[in-house]
Amino acid sequence: MSFSSPFMQGRFNSASSNCFIGIAGNIGAGKSSLTGLFAERFGWKPFYEANAENPYLEDFYHDMERWSFHSQVFFLGKRLEHHRQLLEHHGDVIQDRTVYEDAEIFARNLYLQGKMSQRDYDAYRNLYHAVSAFLPPPNLMVYLRASTETLMEHISKRGRAFERNIDRTYIAQLNHLYEDWIGRWTVCPILTINMDELDFVEHDHDLNTILTLLETTLLPLKQHP
Repeated sequence: MSFSSPFMQGRFNSASSNCFIGIAGNIGAGKSSLTGLFAERFGWKPFYEANAENPYLEDFYHDMERWSFHSQVFFLGKRLEHHRQLLEHHGDVIQDRTVYEDAEIFARNLYLQGKMSQRDYDAYRNLYHAVSAFLPPPNLMVYLRASTETLMEHISKRGRAFERNIDRTYIAQLNHLYEDWIGRWTVCPILTINMDELDFVEHDHDLNTILTLLETTLLPLKQHP
């Protein structure tokens, strides 16, 4: 791949104020791929979603009502662990999905769909609120927006075994909650990238477009923390 962004010319580096960037988006939006590209090219420390470490995930996709609370508590704990580690890191960091999404999107959706009981949801929310109140937010939230059609196509292409039975309605409902959440987000600046129009994995031009958008957004934050 070729990169024309001025990032590669040293204009953005760890000598200035460190940044914490969160990559937000639905299942299949491209968070992990973009996190990896940014981390590799800019020398940022990546913190990836712990799907492979979640011992409940495959069971969850087969029986959401039984395993929803277990899976969400695991993700919450792992995300909080990552949050602590990234704050202790001396340098720029980037996180593949944030702790806020676990609570505001996924746990909320499970509760609304009757896949998580009122008792479990209340216990989860109380834990989330107690801990997240002490967490410094990202300096920038990068939101990967995609239609349900695009997300289902991405999920099918990557062929993860535990995602084979994901229902289209489930993805659509998550999308609705993502739009509601990002519309209310005021804690830090947001950079929204339309993944229906850009394919940064297949096309260098699209990747360079994203790099330029990111640079334009981040440089003022780096200069005025």
